[in-house]
Amino acid sequence: MARASTRPTSRDVAQAAGVSQAAVSLVLGDKWRGRVSETTAQRVRQAAHDLGYRPNLAARNLRLGHTRTVLLVVPALTTEFFAGVYTGAARVAAEHGFGVVLYPSPEGVGPARDPFASAQAALDGVLASSMAADALTAIRGDQLPLVMLDSDPSGSLGAATVNLDIADGVRQIADHLLDLGHRRFLHLAADVPSWTFDVRARELAARIAATPGTTLRTAPAPISIDGALAAASAALSTPGPHPTALVCDDDKLAAGAYKALRRLGLRVPDDVSVTGLDDLALATALDPELTTVRLDAELFGERGMQALLAVLEGRTPDDGDIPVQLVVRGSTAPPNAS
Repeated sequence: MARASTRPTSRDVAQAAGVSQAAVSLVLGDKWRGRVSETTAQRVRQAAHDLGYRPNLAARNLRLGHTRTVLLVVPALTTEFFAGVYTGAARVAAEHGFGVVLYPSPEGVGPARDPFASAQAALDGVLASSMAADALTAIRGDQLPLVMLDSDPSGSLGAATVNLDIADGVRQIADHLLDLGHRRFLHLAADVPSWTFDVRARELAARIAATPGTTLRTAPAPISIDGALAAASAALSTPGPHPTALVCDDDKLAAGAYKALRRLGLRVPDDVSVTGLDDLALATALDPELTTVRLDAELFGERGMQALLAVLEGRTPDDGDIPVQLVVRGSTAPPNAS
């Protein structure tokens, strides 16, 4: 989905700094020494920063044969999923003469140094996860050619979006558990304001509600094993019949749920079936191994980079979500008779 560009120009910078466009070109090209004063250079740099101006270096780099650079903005690197996204993106980038700079959005440690502030940072475009959108805006990454990953296609900041078919993954989980006979569900939901987690909650509720005699409760949890342990423990300790299936928004939450169930004397899957979503290495480290949905992180990164290359070249990126696959392991079984 294309959007109109509001990108500031060198003329805007020149007007703001009170200099000529030639002076702007000299300063931002780092060729100003001996030709304009230090004071003027500083005024131009400040005006460019305030306006969020970034030179369009793609055409110049092509002419000069320089390596082009893309920024990949992701949430803090707490799982290997985003390492896979980086690997896939970097592979496609290298095939087209691009480098990829990884910019993790910090969590509670203050903003990292603005990667655009460096005169050497010749950035041509940005790939960004929806969960890192706040950091993206803070570093003015939304003013460069931008492709959003895991984001609402109808309301994204970017020129295009690339998504995994998360909705279908949740439907596969719900259908698997319903087919096993489960009717009482607990959703251990990631407590993160993000489109992808909204999709999971909406699709799970819709799929379960379509089957008569079902119940669904939701317990929000931080995306951490300890957070999931606390949230699941509280939800499972409430009066009344306990759920027979616990649907977790990702594998890390499922690991916390395992600990909560064991501390309460409940067995997986004999008393409660558990599912995740990611298929991280953690999924097969758990005992029993976790039923989850495999997300191809490297393919996700590849498709994101291909979409950004299309945007940079003035082409329309390919449509269509990336398929995902349910992987059934030992954590799910029919509910017991209790």
